[in-house]
This record gives sequence, C-alpha cells and structure tokens, in this order.
Amino acid sequence: MNDQEFTNLVRQYSKLIFTVCQRFVKDYQEAENLTQNTFLTAYRAIDSFVGNNYKPWLVRIAANKCKDYLKSAYFRTTEPTEQETLEQVRDDRAIYEDVEAAERISLVRRACDQLPDPYREVAVLRFIEDRSFDEIARRLDRPLKTVQTQGYRARDKLRKLLKEEIGSV
Repeated sequence: MNDQEFTNLVRQYSKLIFTVCQRFVKDYQEAENLTQNTFLTAYRAIDSFVGNNYKPWLVRIAANKCKDYLKSAYFRTTEPTEQETLEQVRDDRAIYEDVEAAERISLVRRACDQLPDPYREVAVLRFIEDRSFDEIARRLDRPLKTVQTQGYRARDKLRKLLKEEIGSV
C-alpha cells in the first residue's frame, strides 16, 4: 500500500476510530492521541495485513490501544471498584455492538446500491431507514400492494447479494 492509499484509509476511518477511542476513554484529547497511535501502528503493520476489509482490523487496533491506555500506570490513580469494572465491561460490549451494527448497515447499504430501480428505493427505505410499507407507499406515491411486492422482491435480491458478499469475505 502506498502513502496515498494509506492517507485515503485514514480519511475514511478516522471518525470511526476516534469514536471508538472516545467511547473507551471518555476523554477527547486522549481519544485524539489514541486515534493517532492507532493509525501509526496500522501504518507500521500494513504490509503484514491479510485481507481487504480494514475496518475490523483498525477497530481491533484502536480497542487494544485503549485497553492498554486504561491499564497503564499513567491512567490508574486508584483501583477501580467492582461496579466500575462491570460498567467498563458493559461499555466495551456496547462499543463492539455499535461497530458491528454499523458494519451490518454498511454492508446492507452497499447491497441496496447494487439493486436496480425500483427495488433500490424501496430497499433503502425499508431496510436502512426502517420505514413501514405504508410510509414508503405514501412517500413514493405508489400503491401499497406495489410497494409490498417491490419490498419482498428487493429482500430476495438482497439475500442473494449478501450471501455472495459474505461468502467472498
């Protein structure tokens, strides 16, 4: 990977990585530092990366950087209470769930973009924006039965696209 490609990677994922770091450490300045450290580590290890999906790899690096920071003597001034430890475990789980949900939405959005009209419009409104068929019919000024049929067909087409996408990863 050349420097320009890595710069594009940083632009694409810097907000996500900052959000992950911010959720872990709850300190804006430290989250910025950890975000920079994440990309520095990624830059140094980019040649050893195998695959084509950088997002989970970068999130894992960021999470590990944050955990290391939280374990460091610099951060620890007192021992956390049992309740604080439980809250941190819950926060960690919530962060990973948020990232996984964002990844699923991104995957579905990419699949929706591949659908032909009129299925694309209906699929985005139904599966991304979580609209009811009634709302979609009113918004697109189409009969309800037409929208329902397009929605069911879009769902079937999405299933096929997602099976292909997931199978190729």
